[in-house]
Amino acid sequence: MTLKTTPFHDLHVQMGAKMSEFAGYDMPIEYEGIKVEHMNVIQNVGVFDVSHMGSIVVSGPNRLDFMQRVCSNDISKLAPGKAQYNYMPNDQGGIVDDFIVYCFDDHYMLAVNAANIEKDYQWLLKHQIEGAEINNRSEHVSILAVQGPKAKETLQKETDIDLSEIPYYSYATGKFAGIDALFSNTGYTGAGGFELYFDDLKDAKKVWDALLSAGEEYGIKPAGLGARDTLRLEMAFCLYGNDIDDTTNSLEAGLGWVTKLVEGKEELPGFDILQKTREEGIKNRLIGFHMTGRGIPRHGYEITDKEGNIIGRVTSGTKAPAVNEAIGLGYVPVAYKAPGTEIFIKIREKLIPAEVVKTPFRK
Repeated sequence: MTLKTTPFHDLHVQMGAKMSEFAGYDMPIEYEGIKVEHMNVIQNVGVFDVSHMGSIVVSGPNRLDFMQRVCSNDISKLAPGKAQYNYMPNDQGGIVDDFIVYCFDDHYMLAVNAANIEKDYQWLLKHQIEGAEINNRSEHVSILAVQGPKAKETLQKETDIDLSEIPYYSYATGKFAGIDALFSNTGYTGAGGFELYFDDLKDAKKVWDALLSAGEEYGIKPAGLGARDTLRLEMAFCLYGNDIDDTTNSLEAGLGWVTKLVEGKEELPGFDILQKTREEGIKNRLIGFHMTGRGIPRHGYEITDKEGNIIGRVTSGTKAPAVNEAIGLGYVPVAYKAPGTEIFIKIREKLIPAEVVKTPFRK
């Protein structure tokens, strides 16, 4: 299989990145090492190439009506210049994908997960209504996530936009290093920063070099998908395919805050199921935990009670660089969801103690 590449691919290779397949793309997993890159994002500024992510545009006179029918959140509250976290529920109340919606004057843009681009596009087409046009522009959009406490200062050197005027989950358009870009005050690291979107980027090297030069005094380093994963896990941000998927009840995943079952959204797939779940209460809950015994939890490991009865499975787990302990996420019955509850993780046939904790892990 021939892997797709982003416009920045050759630059990653030249910088010695460890490359690997992800969602059909040849992507940088790490450069100097996951821990080094993770800590640099938290303390300084790092840059991630996330151009493998998808971009689907919805336009037409009935675009709002359509978006209300497929998105969990209340799209009517979204104004131009603003972004909103969402997911698409399926007919069983599971999750087709989670994504960010950007509102423009005449269209919406959905920034979707790389592995779900075609799946999301087909789902949207399946539910398409007259007066709503759907365009998959994923192959035309490049994205850099510039994250960390020095991200704003780094980017400000190469743009006339006052980045301090862009609130969280808002965006502005302008130029970066002379090239048209969208600056979005969003990210997947919990360290602050911006995501830069470029359309049909012709000169990736110019953008990359300008960024590294601007951030040199702040200690900028490129970071790979490995650090992106450990950073999001310390914030307890869900990863599609691990913590949420088609079989996940979104309310059990803690996504009730973006599940707006308001008037006008009755056509939303799974509406009745989600409403019933909300009325009757959830049976399981996604929790965060840290290990109190020695061991590192991994995706798929069994979660048990003290007698060894299986009560759930780990969905994500790692030795977290910034909090310096082994942490994880997993679904357990609601009786076990309270912080302070003791659970056990089965690691190499041994039951290793762990404790449910309040998330995020990194405050």
